[in-house]
Amino acid sequence: MHTLDNLSRLGQLDTSNMLESIAFLPRQIEQAWSETEKLKIPANYKKINKVVINGMGGSGLGTHLIRSIYFKELKLPVGNIHSYDLPGLVDKNTLYLLSSYSGTTEEPLSTFVTAKKRGAKILGITSGGELAALIQNGKLPGYVFSPEKYNPCGQPRIGLGFSVAGILGLLNRCGIIKTDPREITRAIQTASSLNDTFSARTPFAQNPAKQIAADLADKIPVVIASEFLAGNAHVLANQLNENAKTFSTYFLIPELNHHLLEGMQHPKTNKNNLHFIFLESNLYHPRNQKRFTITKDILAQNKIKYSTLPALGNSYLEQSFTTLLFGSYLSFYLAILNNLDPSAIPYVDYFKEKLSH
Repeated sequence: MHTLDNLSRLGQLDTSNMLESIAFLPRQIEQAWSETEKLKIPANYKKINKVVINGMGGSGLGTHLIRSIYFKELKLPVGNIHSYDLPGLVDKNTLYLLSSYSGTTEEPLSTFVTAKKRGAKILGITSGGELAALIQNGKLPGYVFSPEKYNPCGQPRIGLGFSVAGILGLLNRCGIIKTDPREITRAIQTASSLNDTFSARTPFAQNPAKQIAADLADKIPVVIASEFLAGNAHVLANQLNENAKTFSTYFLIPELNHHLLEGMQHPKTNKNNLHFIFLESNLYHPRNQKRFTITKDILAQNKIKYSTLPALGNSYLEQSFTTLLFGSYLSFYLAILNNLDPSAIPYVDYFKEKLSH
């Protein structure tokens, strides 16, 4: 029996039940989308000429996905910041969204007063804390979600369905994006259908998430994506860092083809230490698809190994959601191979404790 097929061992390490939270991703999306559809947003929130979204860690990942998926459709600039400060462009014509899963994240909350003084149209998305109080007390409109049912592990990075669909729903309510609800339904159904494929109960020999996790053991994962899956590359690197406690980074095609390839030569230990993960899609621009093939060839010439993850689904949204699901399982299984609890974040907790003094 492969280590990743030992359900008893998985249960011993997964003390917060992250595996169930991962499987609930489609339900998180369904809940957040249906609830934001019912929200009332002030009419003047549609009278803006730019959007700025501020969120840290897991609370900032949803925006990366949305900006990538809707890159070709967005008619207004959408900025994604992670900061104590506001960019100078935030003014009365700005839709400014505070994103904090806990509702207590100090960086975005510290900007609220300044954004209000500048006359920005402020929105919030959270599950509680100070930000929820501002929304519930009528200080700003927004979305307060209840994550308990569909994110039992409580980690924001595994509650991404709330962030992605919640922010997407708010942007739809403000007229920034026009998403066909039927497309959301199809994306939820496609992602749900893949849960069995990636499930812990599906044996290693038939489970691509387990197989790629094994490829990454004791390696530095380098995630490669393009176009509408750029946000997924960011998310996967983040989850590999936090869930698997593994250093990871990401690069995007075609930009990486203009510099990264020469870096494969040194240090000579690259072939022993690096493992590339290609997030591929049949919906990419034909030239980018060719770039993926040539990039793999150059890696092979340098004896650097790689794995390929083909995105599943018929639309940008479907492929992004299914890739998100796959990546969550992948990072979970790598944590198990590293003999670690995927939910625990000891160094982040240590940092926050020191910062509080």
